[in-house]
Amino acid sequence: MYHKTKPYKVFTVFNYTFLILLSLLCIIPLIHILAVSFSGKAAANANLVGLFPVEFTLDAYEKTLANENFLRSLWIAVQRTVLGTILSMVIVTLAAYPLSRENRSFKRRNIYTWYFVFTMLFSGGLIPFYILIQKLNLLNTMWVLILPGAVSVWNMILLLNFFRNVPKELEEAAFIDGAGYFRTLISVFLPVSMPAIATLSLFSMVGHWNAWFDGLIFLTDHEKYPLATFLQTIIVQQDFSKVSVRPEDLENISQRTIKAAQIFIGMAPILVVYPLLQRFFVKGIVLGAVKE
Repeated sequence: MYHKTKPYKVFTVFNYTFLILLSLLCIIPLIHILAVSFSGKAAANANLVGLFPVEFTLDAYEKTLANENFLRSLWIAVQRTVLGTILSMVIVTLAAYPLSRENRSFKRRNIYTWYFVFTMLFSGGLIPFYILIQKLNLLNTMWVLILPGAVSVWNMILLLNFFRNVPKELEEAAFIDGAGYFRTLISVFLPVSMPAIATLSLFSMVGHWNAWFDGLIFLTDHEKYPLATFLQTIIVQQDFSKVSVRPEDLENISQRTIKAAQIFIGMAPILVVYPLLQRFFVKGIVLGAVKE
């Protein structure tokens, strides 16, 4: 029978208390932003809103959802996230599978692996990178948001380690049945690697959704801004001219309320997707990291 010692019980109480406090630090700001987005102009400007709305109103959401620029940037962010995640996972999977083979199956495997690692550690800098993007005629296009980050070396290494933990007997059985490497990848490795693929897809999805710097650097047409760049422009830079937000739209509504509503709408898709993939999260990370 398993006996819980006194130090173990103390550690468990401390651990749960710490995690609950840490969770509250993450959740309380979200609740505050949601409360501000539903509050009236006077209460929001006077900073009277805590965890509950004051002078409840839906005006901020009505104005936000009626703003063509916000909806356009939201649609661009959705396109970028879907295309970028699919393309990145296809490339990462096709790179990780051959690099997970043994040396006798793929000679010079280590050379290619170190080549990928080198690109992760060293880069040419922002100015040469901008010139490269300019020479490739990618400026002001959707592809400038997707292609430069399509090969995530960190995700590739995680998936490579996951593939190495797949039992060799499964691969040998597929070869005996006449399957080649590509068929083995599709029919054997991908089905048993769903936890890792779901986890890495979530990483890629969140990265694309939150990325704002590349849009600010490579997009001169503000009508092509993704949502993160749109929000960064009006919230951090306080520059409403680039996103065509008319001051008369804000006469009866607090700017804080509008910003809170836009932030919460911007977070909503990730908040919806995360619980669906969360069940794969722990298993996907641990199995890709543990070495025997």
